[in-house]
Amino acid sequence: MEFLRQKIIVALGMLLLGATATANDDIWFGIKAGTLGFGAEAAWRPLEWLDVRAGANFYDYDDSGSQAGINYNATLALDTYYVTGNLHFPLSPFRLTAGAFANNNEVQLASVDTASFLIGDNPVPYTAAEVGTLRSVASFDSFAPYVGAGFDFDVMDRFGLSLDFGVLLQGDPTIVTTADGTLSQNQAFLDDINAETQELLNEIDDIKVYPVVSLGFNFNF
Repeated sequence: MEFLRQKIIVALGMLLLGATATANDDIWFGIKAGTLGFGAEAAWRPLEWLDVRAGANFYDYDDSGSQAGINYNATLALDTYYVTGNLHFPLSPFRLTAGAFANNNEVQLASVDTASFLIGDNPVPYTAAEVGTLRSVASFDSFAPYVGAGFDFDVMDRFGLSLDFGVLLQGDPTIVTTADGTLSQNQAFLDDINAETQELLNEIDDIKVYPVVSLGFNFNF
């Protein structure tokens, strides 16, 4: 329900901006791409030195590799909605940005099939049948502050190029790990799963401060 509410709030904000676009040259729309994925954005520039932007970003980055000693297929599932305020400097394309993101970003892991698994601190490997598939989902704070800077270049007040650099403060990750093998209800095995989860937390903790870089193209009706 919260996820749907986030989408509705941003969609209504963008529709409200769009409804006034034909009567107001200070309304801009754009598309962008960067470390938060692909996105769409609407901006309102009520003053020469200030604008307000609302938008959304989506993308899934797929990869594979070893995490905490286990080989995983991994997906960085990016899904954010945001509102930012932007302070422009006179006679310069430079601006400062601060805002708030509705943050649904996740790291999704699924173990690769293998003959045995070393899990947690247990030196005795588990068989593939005992473990099945290990699945972990790491999530972050649903509200994430954003701070950054950027540059806006306009051509004849109709087309524009924007560059953004900043950080999304996602907060400490929370990880849920499950297994579907024959020992999935065994307490000793679950204790090892908990130890494995803690190792994953230590590795994923690096992206609680997520770097944001994006390039956008904008236009005004």
